[in-house]
Amino acid sequence: MADSELDLRQLREPDQYPTVFARYAELPVGDAFVVVADRDPARLHEEFELEHPDSHSWEYREQGPSVWRVRIGKLAGTPLPRVLVNTAELIGDSTDSTDPAAQPASDTAGAVWKLRSRARDLDSNVIALPAAGTIDEHVGPDLDVLIHVLAGSGELGTELGVVELVPGAVVWLPRRSRRRFRAGPDGLRYLTVHQRRRALVLAAPQSSAI
Repeated sequence: MADSELDLRQLREPDQYPTVFARYAELPVGDAFVVVADRDPARLHEEFELEHPDSHSWEYREQGPSVWRVRIGKLAGTPLPRVLVNTAELIGDSTDSTDPAAQPASDTAGAVWKLRSRARDLDSNVIALPAAGTIDEHVGPDLDVLIHVLAGSGELGTELGVVELVPGAVVWLPRRSRRRFRAGPDGLRYLTVHQRRRALVLAAPQSSAI
């Protein structure tokens, strides 16, 4: 039986990728469908490599100049478990890394890694603070957050005191708790994991970090 076709030329551009991924989600394992486009769907391929690495097939059936056809097959029922990042590289412990984020903990600030998958229930990122850098006091979001300190040192200020942050510490930030961060002389990097949310709203707008 011939594979069904999904003609992206008949859809508005904002609807194209969501429609493709919805069709893929409904596809039985072992089946495939053909995407038809008026240009090379290379970006769509990048999205599949991000969302379904090693669990889908991608085969060009026609490559322009006016029409592209790609057969997309489903090899597994769900996205496969995989390694997302090596935190040793993110904290500069790997001498072989070419990742621009793999710098000493005191050199950069902000989010140096984020969980990017579209279909997820969690959010996660790695936050870096430079030496003596701070995140001003704020009320956290309406969800619990786990922090794993990766490198450097610092202090977590709470409503009643201070929690020392050292590598290896796993810290729980209860929802809506007040918190502030100050990095030590070597900077601070930590991983955060929490339930996914649409937007982060803080009482103090100076920082969007957790």
